[in-house]
Amino acid sequence: MTNLRILVVLPLYGGSLPIGRYVASALKQDGHLVEIFEAPDFYPAYTALKDLKVTSDRLDYLQNSLLNVVSQSILAKVETFEPDMVLCLAQAPLNRQALKRLRRDGVATAMWFVEDYRLFTYWKAFAPLYDIFAVIQKGQCVEDIQAIGQPNVLYLPLAAQPDFHRPLSLSSIEQRKFGSDISFMGAGYPNRREAFKELVSHDFKIWGTEWDGDHVLEPLVQCKGARISPEECVKIFNATTINLNLHSSVQAESLVTGGDFVNPRTFELAACGAFQLVDTRSLLGEAFENNELATFNSIKELTDKIDLFLNDPAARTQFAMRGRARVLKDHTYVQRMRTLIDFTTHRLSGWPHPRSDTSLFAADYPPELQRDIRALIEQLGLPDDVSFKDLIWAVRQQQGKLSDLDTALLFLDEWQKLYTSSS
Repeated sequence: MTNLRILVVLPLYGGSLPIGRYVASALKQDGHLVEIFEAPDFYPAYTALKDLKVTSDRLDYLQNSLLNVVSQSILAKVETFEPDMVLCLAQAPLNRQALKRLRRDGVATAMWFVEDYRLFTYWKAFAPLYDIFAVIQKGQCVEDIQAIGQPNVLYLPLAAQPDFHRPLSLSSIEQRKFGSDISFMGAGYPNRREAFKELVSHDFKIWGTEWDGDHVLEPLVQCKGARISPEECVKIFNATTINLNLHSSVQAESLVTGGDFVNPRTFELAACGAFQLVDTRSLLGEAFENNELATFNSIKELTDKIDLFLNDPAARTQFAMRGRARVLKDHTYVQRMRTLIDFTTHRLSGWPHPRSDTSLFAADYPPELQRDIRALIEQLGLPDDVSFKDLIWAVRQQQGKLSDLDTALLFLDEWQKLYTSSS
């Protein structure tokens, strides 16, 4: 597989933000040179605009102006980094003008739309402007996106990052803080608010945001409804006996919707070796066998299975072990990124464009210097055939004091630039 230069553009905030970081980590693990555009750094300015207390039309103008600056910053990063692909996560702040500019400049773009396309419909304005549009739903979703002029739609379900989502040994203090017989981690969607009222008599903890205003569930909400970090989520998953995984719905009338997309929590819980009860989804059977996840189709079945599995630790362990094995085999972010790259290679003619820079060791370096450089390449996690340009980029991304070799390579890079420009 070709080692690529990929710019990962994160959203300003939201649920796809940690997914973007897992994606970047997976790409690096697979030998690609990855740069992250840290859109969250701009979020304080975005929120500050809301606090100005100006008219709505003026606020819209200011917010759009800021997002235009962010988009221009992404284009500046592209000019500097020269990526083979710009990979955006859902709600990445890249506007239509910037996407058109990237297409005109021949830079491949991909969006991983990790949202419910029925609920979040902004894809209609952006999907045709990307070269590749990956989604977490099938059927009508794919057909609707193709119908507006995007032929390169890829079904790409979510996943887990095994070096992050993993079994943990918790201290007794952590176990008391994060543990309970039953827990749920996520936002307070209407169907969850109704369903969980059936469980208030249990040792039940609710973690996450948007649970305010519900006096029945309020005593169960932890940390006053604050946002929970990904690191804390993993501890909650590991500390809980039964992790509830009820997919979101804005309709309170149908508590278990049987919808199509599979949320990231399904894969993350399984990767942690944690036991979960998950509502049945139409695409779940493509990802897991019946004996790998314990499912439910109604709230009555949920409450019955809670009573069943609370008293059957052996069954919980078996489900957890089989679910974890399946995720490690088929559902990691490394595998998802390989699928995306393979799809892009087949759909975009001539991609990735051949690079003019040659292998670093095409130059006749002394054996001692070659040995030191190879050690540095291994330390930085770069491919053996890395180009000089990519090595310099990786050296510049390091933090801390430069080594003598780092300094020498940076000096050589500046000398080559001077020599090339003067000649």
